[in-house]
Amino acid sequence: MEAPVIGITVDSEPPGGYAGLPWYALRENYAEAVVRAGGLPFLLPHMTDLAEAYLETIRGLVIAGGDFDVDPALFGAAERHESVRTKDARTAFELAITKAALARDMPVLGICGGQQLLHVALGGTLIQHIPDAIEGALEHEQPNPRTEAGHEVAVEEGTLLHRIVGAATLAVNSAHHQAAADAPPGIVVNARAPDGVIEGIEAPSQRFCLGVQWHPEYAISEADGRIFAAFIEACRQGG
Repeated sequence: MEAPVIGITVDSEPPGGYAGLPWYALRENYAEAVVRAGGLPFLLPHMTDLAEAYLETIRGLVIAGGDFDVDPALFGAAERHESVRTKDARTAFELAITKAALARDMPVLGICGGQQLLHVALGGTLIQHIPDAIEGALEHEQPNPRTEAGHEVAVEEGTLLHRIVGAATLAVNSAHHQAAADAPPGIVVNARAPDGVIEGIEAPSQRFCLGVQWHPEYAISEADGRIFAAFIEACRQGG
């Protein structure tokens, strides 16, 4: 069976550490999860003028997470929380390619920070810092390893996510301090944490448009593998 080419957005870092010049980075398990599900990973440098050319090559888009935040100005916030750290070039590229992929009805999977980027691309807004916004919030930046669960999420029946995972609750890992804040027209919330924080979104008008706040590339449950398998299958069907 043909392996569809899957674009994965990468992180960017300034000089230092790995190299004396700016460099791109991606955890291996993103690519491994795509391969395990039957796809062919294709890494996407942040060249916005090449976004359309990338989309001519790939069959699906994974928006990866990262240790940074979407600029609050991009979703209309008048103030910026002191914890917010941005990577403006990466975000500009990811918004451009995500909106272009959605316009093509190309399958899109947003992971953690990628879910937040997808939410903004679809017209949503974000909670800038969960501990200051949600009374009694869970530790969404879990202290234990990402290879273990940090908390559970409740999956909304009747959603794409529920059809994929076939379960009402999932144990997930958690590594974020921001989250989707709303569900404007076109966006369906498909999962929430026990403290009410939105943990998953989808856009039913799209062929496959799913965002999860956790990191299924770590494959800590069967449900994580099913998410990637369903995404890759949607990419195959679109070819």
